[in-house]
Amino acid sequence: MKTGIAKLLIAGLIGYSATTMAMKATASPSQLRPSAARQATRQVNWEPVGAQTRRPIGWHNLCLVQSVECQAGAQRPVNVELTPEMRRLLTSVTTLANRVIVAQTDDEHYHLDRKTLIDWWTYPDDGAGDCSDYMLLKRKMLIEAGWPRSAALATVVIDRNGEGHAVLTVTTDQGDYILDNLTDKLLRWDQTGYAYVKRQSQEDENLWVAITDGGDAGAVSSTSSLPTVKVSSR
Repeated sequence: MKTGIAKLLIAGLIGYSATTMAMKATASPSQLRPSAARQATRQVNWEPVGAQTRRPIGWHNLCLVQSVECQAGAQRPVNVELTPEMRRLLTSVTTLANRVIVAQTDDEHYHLDRKTLIDWWTYPDDGAGDCSDYMLLKRKMLIEAGWPRSAALATVVIDRNGEGHAVLTVTTDQGDYILDNLTDKLLRWDQTGYAYVKRQSQEDENLWVAITDGGDAGAVSSTSSLPTVKVSSR
């Protein structure tokens, strides 16, 4: 990632975390437990993921141009314990990015015809970007602050206007929550009014899985029963 406003935002968040939260992810046996034990009767809280599907062209383009962003490989699927401290972290990340980055479509930003530029996902280093750029920045900020990669997932949805839209799904012991450039509110996935299409696999960020219509109970429980990782202050 180039030096620019995105890197400054990440550095600012890390500095804030170091002095007030100092986040780190731990996964000792005493801190891992099934998320479903707490939420057994509320499985709708988690996005019902299904079979593997094609990754978006935007992620493909990102990996071609910034290959270092796509080299994490296999990872352990987890949910993060959503403590008040973690809620503050998520709110800080989404609010900071939403207020600093100027919203621009790819066409407006790069002055290229849609036929030439299908979908360009990158970091908003010059201070402007579309929904996918906000999403990538927030994901980067969370990971740099100690949030597990497997619990911060790029996600493709259809918004309330019937348009394609990119958001960030964060997986927690209380359900899947959405970080969105269209609102500063931290909403659970089923509170957004969006139709969900696909997201990154928690096992490998370069694999993508479909998000079903909710009828596949097995898919829901496979997410809700993941181990919980406690992200705590130093």
